[in-house]
Amino acid sequence: MMDKMILGRYIPSNSWLHLADPRAKLTSVMAFIIIVFFANNWLTYGFLFLFVLSLVVLSKVPVIFFLKGLQPIFFLITLTLLLQLFFTQGGHTLVSFGFIHITTLGLKNGIMIFCRFVLIVLMTTILTLTTNPIQLTDGLEKILAPFRVVRLPVHELALMLSISLRFIPTLMDETEKISKAQKARGVDFTSGSIKERIKAIIPLLVPLFISAFKRAEDLAIAMEARGYHGGHGRTRYRQLRWQWGDTWLMISLGVLLALLLVFRS
Repeated sequence: MMDKMILGRYIPSNSWLHLADPRAKLTSVMAFIIIVFFANNWLTYGFLFLFVLSLVVLSKVPVIFFLKGLQPIFFLITLTLLLQLFFTQGGHTLVSFGFIHITTLGLKNGIMIFCRFVLIVLMTTILTLTTNPIQLTDGLEKILAPFRVVRLPVHELALMLSISLRFIPTLMDETEKISKAQKARGVDFTSGSIKERIKAIIPLLVPLFISAFKRAEDLAIAMEARGYHGGHGRTRYRQLRWQWGDTWLMISLGVLLALLLVFRS
């Protein structure tokens, strides 16, 4: 399952989304996460899915890749759906068995929260798939620039966030390799009591932490060897340029919000 993790991965391409300004993409993702919560009926959720699927097509990344990427969080989404089904009461009763009562309101809320999870994950995945770590750092730094007034280390913060995001798939791949190596040595992660399972995880965590610290040290040495320093006085080879496509992306989000407000029940 870990080899299906797509959050943090970047796929090079020449699509319109790949060429868009990272500031526009970051702002769009943050705005979209807020806009999602304005949807409260099937029509408004339909508008949201149409918008996200349009971006998926424009990204030129195969849809099947996104569907496989949703698998690692499928358990969390399913658990949320079940909690809404069993603990939200209202409307007509669909199933009644002992203390379990599934109602139309619980089913509706569960499906809508399920849709919210899927939409947000797809939107954030589009961002990482179409934005390389350098652009992501520059975009975050530009957006957070006003906070320099309160002496916030904007450049360092943006760098840490982008590096953390970039190393998510790397650590997942490393975890998968270590897990297979430990299973080959007879370690069982799936059977036994909870205490035994926790003990079995230790041979997985120790080499994973050692590998993570080693990667961090190698990255720090490489940055120092190249004369890296903080954001103050730092120049950039690639300059961010806002284009008409970025403006249209923001306008489309405004239209989406207007549609949700008009068609809210």
